[in-house]
Amino acid sequence: MERAVFDRMAELDQEHWWFTARRRILAEVIGRVARPPKRARLLEVGCGTGHNLPMLAHFGDVNACELDDAARTLASERFGQSVQEARLPDLSMFPEAGYDVVALLDVLEHVPKDRPALDAILTRLKPGGALVLTVPANKWMWSAHDVAHHHFRRYSRRQLKQLALAAGYRVELLSYFNTLLFPAVAAARIIGKLSGKDAADDRMPSRAVNGLLDRLFGLEAGLIGRLPMPFGVSLIAVLRRP
Repeated sequence: MERAVFDRMAELDQEHWWFTARRRILAEVIGRVARPPKRARLLEVGCGTGHNLPMLAHFGDVNACELDDAARTLASERFGQSVQEARLPDLSMFPEAGYDVVALLDVLEHVPKDRPALDAILTRLKPGGALVLTVPANKWMWSAHDVAHHHFRRYSRRQLKQLALAAGYRVELLSYFNTLLFPAVAAARIIGKLSGKDAADDRMPSRAVNGLLDRLFGLEAGLIGRLPMPFGVSLIAVLRRP
């Protein structure tokens, strides 16, 4: 990512609706679908500023890694333990078959070669362990947001499923999410492209709007995996090591 993107993330990740509602959704999916054992061992690969680590710690002992120096330092300070430096697919600093859950949350799209990354994560999961994965969806939604965040790709549901199966995972959940707000987000992306004013769209809205968006997006915590989500801004998957 660009340095400014990490700086904005550090400013917004405790209050912005996308971060706050997304953490509730992820916690629900981990508990209900990934189903880690008590006192599980978890690893977040590409933890950014560390805003997901306290949520993950509710499920057990957490290790983390991050490539960006400044983000890694902030994450270590926030979480109170050292966050390791790692560049996918190299996870040699972590034990093989050592984790019940690996979280890869909006990271895979930043990796030049995604298949070796999934191969490496598979070796770090215990047999029966789960990879919880999120990625941006819909190639046609490519915008200045993707450029600013240094994305290599956005995924289709079919593309992600084929990639996971080829890497040896069992797909337990593969769903679109950020579905309820999809029409508004899609319209904003299309209007931005047509007007030539396409922007990274990560500004903090007013408190009232932020609260409304947080509640709307957060409703999906109870829907994902229970109701069909035929479209969305992103994809979420739980991939099991057999």
